[in-house]
Amino acid sequence: MREVKIATFLAALLLVINPPSSFGQSGPPDECSQTAQMDIYSDAQVSKVTGDLSGFDLALDKPSGSQRKALLFVYEGGGSEGIPLSVSLDGDNLVIEGTWVEHLTEYPSKKDVVQTHRVRIMGKLTPKILRGTISIEGLEIVNPERMQLKRVQKIWVCKTHASH
Repeated sequence: MREVKIATFLAALLLVINPPSSFGQSGPPDECSQTAQMDIYSDAQVSKVTGDLSGFDLALDKPSGSQRKALLFVYEGGGSEGIPLSVSLDGDNLVIEGTWVEHLTEYPSKKDVVQTHRVRIMGKLTPKILRGTISIEGLEIVNPERMQLKRVQKIWVCKTHASH
C-alpha cells in the first residue's frame, strides 16, 4: 500500500514539474493566442453519437491594408492545426485560398506520408455569418460544398481547454 502511495506521489510530482501541453505535444504554436485577435467563424460541432469533432473554424485577421491572412481548422474526428491561407476581399465577397500540406503516418508501417491539398473558400462575409462554398482537393470535399459559418469568440480547441 505504501508503494502505491509513493508511486502516486511521484507521478503527481512529475506532472507539477513537467506539465503536459494542451495536446500532449510541445511542437505546434499556441493557436489560442495566435487567433485571439482574429475574427472567428465556425460550424464545428461534436457528434452526440460518436463524440467526434467535425466541421471547420476559420480565423480571419483584422483588415490592415490590402493583405489579409486566414487560418482554417479542419476537424475530422479531432483537433487540427491551422492551415495558413491568403484572403482576397472585394466588398463583402471574399476568396480564401492556399495549399494544405498534411503530414500523416501510414500504419502499420509507420511510414511518414505527405499529402498536398488545394483549398478554396468563396463566400459572402457579414459581421455574424460567412456563407459560401469550400473545396479541398483530395478529400471528400471535391466539388464545392456549401458552408455557413457563424461568428464565434474562439476556435473550438480554445473553448474546450479553459487553461488557455
